[in-house]
This record gives sequence, C-alpha cells and structure tokens, in this order.
Amino acid sequence: MSIPKLEHWLTTSQGAYLMAREGEHIERMVANVFGFNAVQLSMGRHDLLASSRIPLRLHAGRGEEVQLKADYRQLPFASQSVDLMLLPHILEFNVDPHQILREVERVLIAEGQVIISGFNPWSLWGLRRLFPGGDDCPWCGRFISLRRLRDWLALLGFEIVAGQFCGYVPPLQQEKWLNRYAFMELAGNRWWPAAGGVYIIQAIKRVHGMRLITPRWQEAARTQKALSPVAQKTTQKESLGG
Repeated sequence: MSIPKLEHWLTTSQGAYLMAREGEHIERMVANVFGFNAVQLSMGRHDLLASSRIPLRLHAGRGEEVQLKADYRQLPFASQSVDLMLLPHILEFNVDPHQILREVERVLIAEGQVIISGFNPWSLWGLRRLFPGGDDCPWCGRFISLRRLRDWLALLGFEIVAGQFCGYVPPLQQEKWLNRYAFMELAGNRWWPAAGGVYIIQAIKRVHGMRLITPRWQEAARTQKALSPVAQKTTQKESLGG
C-alpha cells in the first residue's frame, strides 16, 4: 500500500475522473466549516481546501508537494489546535488507520471537524479487486466499509453530521467511456446511493460536559427577548423611575 502509487494513479483518466467527482463534494463541505486552522493530509497535487474560508490552511504529509512533512501516526500539531482535518484516502493506504484517527481526535479542538473520503468496498470499484489486476493501485488498499468507519469514529467521540457517495460509473480506463457513462452519477445518486465508488463523511468531535461560553451581552439580549411584553414594559418603567 502506497500513497505515492495512489498519487500516480490519480493522474490517469480513471483516477482523474473519480477525483473530480470527489473534489466537487469536498469543496462544498469545507466551504461551510469555520475556524482558524485547517490541515489537509497528503494528496499533494490536489488542494482540496481551496474553497475553505479558514485563514490558515496547511498541507501536510509525505509527498513532495506538501508544505509540511508529517507522520500520520504522530502528527506535528499541538493537542486541540486544529479546527478542520481533511483525510482524502489516508486511512485505507496506511497500516494503522486506528492510530491516525486517534491523532486526528487529539489535535482537533472541541467541536472541530474531520472530513474523510474512502473507497466503498461494496461498489463496482470495490468489486474490481476480485478480477485480474486487483492487486494494482488503488485496489491494493485496505478498503474500509462505511459501517466500520462509523464505529471507529463513534468510539472516539465523533458525531457524523453529513455524508455523500459519488463515483457510480464502472471503473473503466478510457476517458471516452467514463464520460459516456457519466449519466450514471445522477441516476446512482437517486436510485442506489450507497453503491457509489467513494464515500465522503463529515464528523464533529463532541466533548461531553463541555459548555460553550457566550459573551454576557448575548445572554442579556436573549433574556430580554424571552421576557413577556408585560414584563418588558415593567422593566422599562423601572429603568425610567416609574
């Protein structure tokens, strides 16, 4: 299993087609996440945080195009310092996906978010592993089912808030055939949504017992708004000395 091999595959017609579909959904997700620090792991040739409104965006990983070299199992970030973590196909091409998720949980702030993409083993792309050439990239990866990933995230205290499948076309190699079957993207999303070749999920790190502290003026405004009209008039009269 190798991220560099995956990066090379993404330059093929097959990989470029799937990455384009996946990128469209990820860009919409990251655009609605706010904060100060965002980190994308690997996929050095693809800036999937381009649409993010977060001011500090960092590309970390093992490739040549990244801004910061990093071991996914020991991320070089302080605990509770990152607002958004993006993991495009990281877990299935590394030997210790559990440790990577633990590191993601460690560096995310409370209510921080993680977006993860992975190949769906129960799809045409996943079943491709059963045929000749199934040991080539990307089918050499350890595809993780969505159900298993949900269980892992739940154990770490994450709550899944959004999800999307894409890549409903067969895993064809030539661009002309991929484009010819592109109609299956809309049809698949409507009729067999869980059969997409790739899943993308968005989860929030929940911290039990945490209470967000709001400014006093906001609390005062909510209290005033909650008063009945009669109580508001009484309060106004008292403030005027009536």
